[in-house]
Amino acid sequence: MRSEHDVDNSAALLQQVNQALHSATPLRIQGADSKAFLGRPMTGEVLDTRSHRGIVSYDPTELVITARCGTPLSELAAALDAAQQMLPCEPPSFGSHATVGGMVASGLSGPRRPWAGSVRDYVLGTRVITGHGKHLRFGGEVMKNVAGYDLSRLMAASYGALGVITEVSLKVLPKPRQALSISLEIDPDRALQRLAQWGQEPLPI
Repeated sequence: MRSEHDVDNSAALLQQVNQALHSATPLRIQGADSKAFLGRPMTGEVLDTRSHRGIVSYDPTELVITARCGTPLSELAAALDAAQQMLPCEPPSFGSHATVGGMVASGLSGPRRPWAGSVRDYVLGTRVITGHGKHLRFGGEVMKNVAGYDLSRLMAASYGALGVITEVSLKVLPKPRQALSISLEIDPDRALQRLAQWGQEPLPI
């Protein structure tokens, strides 16, 4: 799965974090900056993760893909699509350069969220640079990982507060052979009632 765009720039990211630690300089972790409108405004020296990119490993038979944080979501989706697989949480992409790291850090999911689950439900493992300048690994690349508390999923929707996500392993699923979308125009109050009702109904296996 390696391409000319695969770059392991973790050493440079680690160096910048350590330099900021020693100089007490705040950092603003940033990928494509497509979700800057979310959360509270951040200031500080920009730590750009886009150069740390590429799919580290992907075996479609294992239903697991591992990618670096700066990998564009479009690149990840293309690799999965070639094997007729997908991220079930359907993360939204605000712009063509949105990254895998931003997807996990923001924790945003698509319209299947109530039934398919959120981004955190598909995070199997992460590598993270902490605020103390340590490059740590949490979780793994297997679906059944019982080695202690699952810290890797805490990174989902953490917005960089727990560290710089450098790599993430994600569970993927086969694409459905056919998909159908239904549009129902109703007012917000009734829509919430219908969602609550549907959430209590059994799902097909």
